[in-house]
Amino acid sequence: MSAIHEIASSRAADPACTDRPPSSACGEAVSHAISRVARLHRAAAGKLLRGAGLYPGQEFVMMHLWDAGPVRQSELIKAVELDPSTITKMLQRLEQAGHVRRRPDPRDGRAVLVEATVESCDMHEAVILAWAGLEEHALAGLSPAERTQLAGLLSRVEANLCTATAGCPAPAGD
Repeated sequence: MSAIHEIASSRAADPACTDRPPSSACGEAVSHAISRVARLHRAAAGKLLRGAGLYPGQEFVMMHLWDAGPVRQSELIKAVELDPSTITKMLQRLEQAGHVRRRPDPRDGRAVLVEATVESCDMHEAVILAWAGLEEHALAGLSPAERTQLAGLLSRVEANLCTATAGCPAPAGD
């Protein structure tokens, strides 16, 4: 039996083994780290956004609506880069909470316009503060130069990943 097969067999017998990355991530430390950081970042964002009455991802919808005003639902889907079913469910929850309103587009009755409600503006500051707090918490201990370097490196990783997928937006600042 090969060493790799023995490791895989022992992992299957003891799935609680957590002293090393999953066998699928062996040798891919950066990809595994990115995955862990993304998961932890989303969890931390969720805790902070809960105070504003939002779930992770909903703040991107709200930020877009606050900035853009009423938009077609199809445009919103493209802007926040989520699949239509996810946006539909998200908008249902936001509408039930009184944060968004959907109505037929007066120029095209088949299209739906989505807009932030006046009441949702009360949570705008809470979302800004949540993201600022998340930024400071996540980057604590990094110098301004290190923060700039990290942002640049992550932009390059994003650009590399976008070459493998269709429809990636232009990087921020371009």
